[in-house]
Amino acid sequence: MTLVLGTTISVVCTVGMLGYLWLLAMEGGAAAGIDGATGFVVSLVAAIVPVTILVPLILMLDRLEPEPGWVLFFAFVWGAGVAVLASLILNTWGIAYLTVPLFGREAGDFLGTALVAPVVEESAKGMVLLILLWRRRQEIDTFTDGVIYAGMVATGFAFTENVLYFLGAFFEGTLVATFAIRGLIAPFGHPIYTAMIGLGVAYAAMRTGGARFLAPIGGWVLAVLLHGLWNGAALLGWTGLGVAYLLLFVVLMFLLMIARRDRHGQVAAIARYLPPYISTGLLSQTDITMLSSMTGRRRAREWAARNAGPRGRAAMKDYQSAATELALLHRKMDAGVARRDWKVNRDSFLALMHVARDTFLGRLPGPVTPGWAESPTDSGFMRRADFAHVIAQAQAQQHHVPRHGRTR
Repeated sequence: MTLVLGTTISVVCTVGMLGYLWLLAMEGGAAAGIDGATGFVVSLVAAIVPVTILVPLILMLDRLEPEPGWVLFFAFVWGAGVAVLASLILNTWGIAYLTVPLFGREAGDFLGTALVAPVVEESAKGMVLLILLWRRRQEIDTFTDGVIYAGMVATGFAFTENVLYFLGAFFEGTLVATFAIRGLIAPFGHPIYTAMIGLGVAYAAMRTGGARFLAPIGGWVLAVLLHGLWNGAALLGWTGLGVAYLLLFVVLMFLLMIARRDRHGQVAAIARYLPPYISTGLLSQTDITMLSSMTGRRRAREWAARNAGPRGRAAMKDYQSAATELALLHRKMDAGVARRDWKVNRDSFLALMHVARDTFLGRLPGPVTPGWAESPTDSGFMRRADFAHVIAQAQAQQHHVPRHGRTR
């Protein structure tokens, strides 16, 4: 219900913001004697371009254990709707009633851009990460997961914000230059700022002890500092902008290093925690090796597609996701942060692996030997162990829908 309600509110706010920008376009076009509708459409298309670049790059960070699509969509529309709307209201109020009255027009505008805006915007974006920590903590298994959710909410925020900036530039005749800076040269700004909050939230989700309560606050402080540095540098000219850009590049490299480290940790978890499940007949050591590399996983999906077509490919993807989640669940248990109903989750992952395997094996009397296995007996995919009791147990304990999709 949290996901449904949050997504609905976020979509309504996003549509409302786009409607508001449409009205601004019509008003600006009438004042400038330019077609406002054309300006809005051009600005909208220009704002979509960075999204089509950023979203695939963000999702590539965690291909071993992809996050649920609906949760990612919720984060994106929260940024595009709720966060932008709240920021628009609070930024306008802060500049009009705080910084300008206290410091004058010039200094007040500078402080509003370099101080008020970062505080307001990172707070508005970070709120959805706290909601996910509260209601969907089980989704956050690594620091990379926190970065991915932060990147999605920040990309949604940048999308709507870019429509506003591109619209103003369209009427001023500077759209090409503005698009080059915001859409091509520095599209990673917002995702990098908010990634600091994502790291803090991920720490809180994966650790115990008092430090986990301070981690999101520390991440928020870093996000505000990076955001304020960029905004302030942008007002100081190209030299300041270059220094800030270099710093953000260093932070980006740091985030990529974290993603690489997390992937190695996931592979290690697969190798450590899945072998005890070989006795179930759901997998073998050879299959575990397949699950430990992106190349092996791709070959397995291709093999499943030959057996059962598109449904087989999708089922293999579900199988791989469930197996990875099973390994990460055990890692959380060792860290002391697993939920009390972890057995329900474990049985659900095993049940999904079983049903998915029945799907991608297809109706062939003898499926083709997997390419990663030297002989049919080397893979759990060549025999059908009776695992009905796992499904029955999961259904009896809790009406649980596996997070990576419905069983077929």
